[in-house]
Amino acid sequence: MNVLLTGIAGSQGRLVAHKLLAAGHHVIGIDRRPWPEAPEGVTMHCADVRKRSAEEVFRSVRPDAVIHMATVTHLAQRSEDRYQINLQGTRAVFDHSHAYGVKQVLFVGRHTFYGASAASPLYHSENDPPQSVNVFPELSDLVASDLYAGSALWRYEELSTCILRFCYTLGPTCNGTLASFLKGKRPPSVLGFDPLFQFMHDEDMADAIVLALEKSLRGVFNVAGPSPVPLSVVIREANRKQVHVPEILFRLAMGRLGFPHLPQGAIAHLKFPVTINTEAFRKTTDFVHQHDHAKIIRDFLDACPSPA
Repeated sequence: MNVLLTGIAGSQGRLVAHKLLAAGHHVIGIDRRPWPEAPEGVTMHCADVRKRSAEEVFRSVRPDAVIHMATVTHLAQRSEDRYQINLQGTRAVFDHSHAYGVKQVLFVGRHTFYGASAASPLYHSENDPPQSVNVFPELSDLVASDLYAGSALWRYEELSTCILRFCYTLGPTCNGTLASFLKGKRPPSVLGFDPLFQFMHDEDMADAIVLALEKSLRGVFNVAGPSPVPLSVVIREANRKQVHVPEILFRLAMGRLGFPHLPQGAIAHLKFPVTINTEAFRKTTDFVHQHDHAKIIRDFLDACPSPA
């Protein structure tokens, strides 16, 4: 199968590309960043998915399937460029897929779609709406991209559209929201709160994407690995020193005294869990994660040792 992978030059995109090659697929990559050491079987195109050059790739290659990973997902400050990449880029991918005969599109989303709030259910199902975006505007573009991808299920009925909402990932890539949070020596937490965190190995995420492709999934699916554990456990096992910060001082502390810079809206994600029910994905695909908590954190530590 000819599979077009957007965002291929990112660390997780590269993992997915290697998994696709191992499964016998030919990979066409689109990314604004180069991948000089791309393995044999990968055809690279340096292009912005929003621009005409990316459309030309769709027109000339006519891929059988598209995996869209060219989104900005970290919980950072919102910018116009980020919004354009996420929403306009997603729109372009689906428009081009419809125009040039693609049969299947996988949108790789995040469980942060659901938001974190005191009123959230313990485990979100795929039917739950996004919450708390009003207090965390940095998530609005991710929510909009996810909803736009979901609208393709009825707008482009000839496309087999699948939206995968992954929990946090962690492992040897040292990439992603949770990895960035744990890279510092003293990850902060909100005094009096210890939310459950759900995360999976980078490799398991890549395996799940390829499995969804080969099963020709259609619809929205939550995807996770082991059962969630308290944030305090994650920090301790990652050999970091947890620092409890009163909520009233959190905004002042972030970005100072060795603490990471976090937007104000991220406080909710350090107070309340965002955990997902993955029963539908596991039943449909027979997916079984291969890495437990200990292995996930060990692989992360091998790549990102605790700061001195």
